[in-house]
Amino acid sequence: MALSEAQYEAVHHGKGPAMVLAGPGSGKTLVITHRVRNLIEGYRVKPDQILVITFTRAAAEEMKQRFARLMCGQNLPVRFGTFHSVFFLILRYAYRYTAASIARPEQRRAVLREALRRSGWQPDDEQEALSGIAAEISELKGDFVQPENYYSKTCPNEVLQSIYRQYNEELRQAGLIDFDDMMGMCYELLKSRKDILQAWQRRWPYILVDEFQDINRLQYEIVKMLAAPEGNLFIVGDDDQSIYRFRGARPEIMLGFPDDFPDARIIRLDINYRSVPSVVNASGMLIAQNDHRYRKKIRASAKKDCPVVAESYQNLLDENDAVIRRIQEYHRRGVPYEEMAVLYRTNRAARGMAEQMIRVNLPFVMGDLIPNIYEHWIAQDILTYMLIAAGSRRRGDFLRIINRPVRYVPRSAFPHEEVSFAELRKEMAGRDWMEDRIDRLEFDLRLIARMRPWAAVNYIRNTIGYDEFLKDYAGKRRISEEDLVSVLDEVQESARPFATLDEWMAYMKTYAEKLARQQEAGGAEGRSGVQILTMHSSKGLEFRAVFLPDVNEGVIPSAKAVLDADIEEERRLFYVAMTRAKTALCISCVRERFNRPMAPSRFLHETGLPVHEIPDQSTGRREKQPPKRWRKT
Repeated sequence: MALSEAQYEAVHHGKGPAMVLAGPGSGKTLVITHRVRNLIEGYRVKPDQILVITFTRAAAEEMKQRFARLMCGQNLPVRFGTFHSVFFLILRYAYRYTAASIARPEQRRAVLREALRRSGWQPDDEQEALSGIAAEISELKGDFVQPENYYSKTCPNEVLQSIYRQYNEELRQAGLIDFDDMMGMCYELLKSRKDILQAWQRRWPYILVDEFQDINRLQYEIVKMLAAPEGNLFIVGDDDQSIYRFRGARPEIMLGFPDDFPDARIIRLDINYRSVPSVVNASGMLIAQNDHRYRKKIRASAKKDCPVVAESYQNLLDENDAVIRRIQEYHRRGVPYEEMAVLYRTNRAARGMAEQMIRVNLPFVMGDLIPNIYEHWIAQDILTYMLIAAGSRRRGDFLRIINRPVRYVPRSAFPHEEVSFAELRKEMAGRDWMEDRIDRLEFDLRLIARMRPWAAVNYIRNTIGYDEFLKDYAGKRRISEEDLVSVLDEVQESARPFATLDEWMAYMKTYAEKLARQQEAGGAEGRSGVQILTMHSSKGLEFRAVFLPDVNEGVIPSAKAVLDADIEEERRLFYVAMTRAKTALCISCVRERFNRPMAPSRFLHETGLPVHEIPDQSTGRREKQPPKRWRKT
């Protein structure tokens, strides 16, 4: 393959530092593998003196295989590895560590769970809390930050500090280290032992780093030490595609690289070999709005073009229907399902699309686990109210909802496995205000029993006061009220087509079964279907047709993005999503979500695309009625 002028310059760079700004689809893997070959053949560098670092094992293996093909199958001892594998190799020689010294994911999870239990803090969603705490601990270690100087977004600060200490102590007592410890120990070793550092510097005088925009502070400090004093550090990345700040990635490191290496050569790979011109131009206009970036002018190599579609729909149902129809049309034209992808800001946002694809029997594969919203504790609260209204008298059901909202009814008021309102009144005897609350609850439940599910959810929210309970709950726990209310909105909207609780629950059961089958199929070889992914998970992938729904303010950019740095990261994320498309890119937004008006995302306007407003399609829609298989006969 003929190299472009910029690719040729990068491949034939000799000694000294270099930074290659590799835009989407610009051939960065080609540049890295050809540069390694040129170092060996052109500069007579010994293969075992070259280190290529990537962020994932899959990327390292792919790079290794492509290099082997380039070298006609020669088995040359170039080291291709992840940061973790390189750091572990250094520690293994210094401390005789083995694979058994590294805490396995399930071990780390167990230690965190026990530390969480001891902290006394009880989150409603333990799995979500554990994931958030694990990510924050990793961020602390990667940024040299003590927990006392960190503001937790997952739990109270004192809880994070307690868990952090207990987690580290448990690992030490078990003689284990985690991946972040590996980095910290490697840094301390190389910093304190000059002889060991010099040995590794002589071992790898040429270092290449892929996806450099994803590096964290600790990784960078270690790489800088290893690359000294020769400074043969060749980094490849794209600051416009830095989207992992929540994992500790720091795009400012790449922006500051010329300050750390003033003599570094800067090379821009400015030809996109993946996407048609309309995609390259629209995405380029978008990312140009970011201030903190290297300025680039990316152009497409393709001559043929396909206009980017940008449309506004009345609601999510209209939007999902339109996406599905377009997917089916592309498929009829010969585009395989697996060459199409629907990308969302979060995995939970994909639930509605997954439901509609299941209903029309459209094959899809989930790249991320879509949580079953009906298993969320908020959904379970709502269903429990409705089950009690339908006749359940289980003690566990009453204990679940009796103080949601708070009624100040103690657990001791339910001594038996079966609950009787008459017995409950006896327990409350002498406390008129408590008896009034029990009477009110029984009255509310009788009304709910006569309502359709959508109306029943609405009554629980507004008349019983569940929305107000969520507001208080979020405030006390310092979590997002909007996140909780959005779950409730989705649950209520899901109830709309059904006439009875039995129909709705039958649907939930069938949906859970089909969702489980989809998740099982997701790990199978030879899987095929439309890819449903988060924007984060789509990085590094490409598809003939890409759909970006829900491009609304509060979704992308997220409502949580407040600071300028947050907005810029959200814009980079949308840029990554847009540039996954090779030929067809369809962007859409909605004018209404859960009966509330929605504004198009500022990002949609920044692309310079005209947005076509599609009229409301709901009039006479059959889907507004319960699906036929759920109706009673």
